[in-house]
Amino acid sequence: MMKTDEKMIVKGKRLDGRKPDDLRKIEMEVGVIPNADGSSKVSFGKTTAIVAVYGPRSLFPRHLQESESGIIQFKYDMATFSVDDRKRPGPSRRETEISKVARLAIEPVLFLKNYPKTTVDVFVEILQADGSTRVTAINAASLALADAGVPMRDLVVGLSGGKVDDTLILDLCGKEDNYSDADVPMAFLPNKNEITLLQMDGRLTPEETKQIIRNILHAGKEIYKKQVETLKRKYSE
Repeated sequence: MMKTDEKMIVKGKRLDGRKPDDLRKIEMEVGVIPNADGSSKVSFGKTTAIVAVYGPRSLFPRHLQESESGIIQFKYDMATFSVDDRKRPGPSRRETEISKVARLAIEPVLFLKNYPKTTVDVFVEILQADGSTRVTAINAASLALADAGVPMRDLVVGLSGGKVDDTLILDLCGKEDNYSDADVPMAFLPNKNEITLLQMDGRLTPEETKQIIRNILHAGKEIYKKQVETLKRKYSE
């Protein structure tokens, strides 16, 4: 991990004024892309993702089809203007890796066997990046899939945890992401506490790892509640 001499936590407060377990302001909206089957826009602080979902629809070319199941294709992309230093256009190795792990985080909730020879296509665009982009993308993808009416066992909640200045924290912003002692992105099914994504960059003790997982599962209830409220709001208007 990168290191900095700047203190990340001063008098119990983080750089943006949050306490260690506080989440950033969360904003969620669905139905933001009229031509998509389902769509969403999700922000955690300055980090903003927009997602479009298409399908289930016939998969071509035919050699990609699964005869007994559908598949999910997941594309994560960062806009060139999403970071301070303009990003080079085209997929990077990091974007390819996040596309794969995000797909694996979402795939277990979908009833793909009900739709053989089809695909569900998920397109994620990060409009602004300030840390925790993959979990923001997973929350947005979960909402967009539900908005599209794709059958799901549960929504998927994503949240990051980490460690800075010997303190465990939640929902890392960009500076914390870059200079933390550890960064732990995680996704799970809130009604089952079933983890579908768990990664770690850095070093933690076994007990610290367990505590971060517990903290994410607990705080994730707030995110799940907001997901449900967002979907209900669309259909109550």
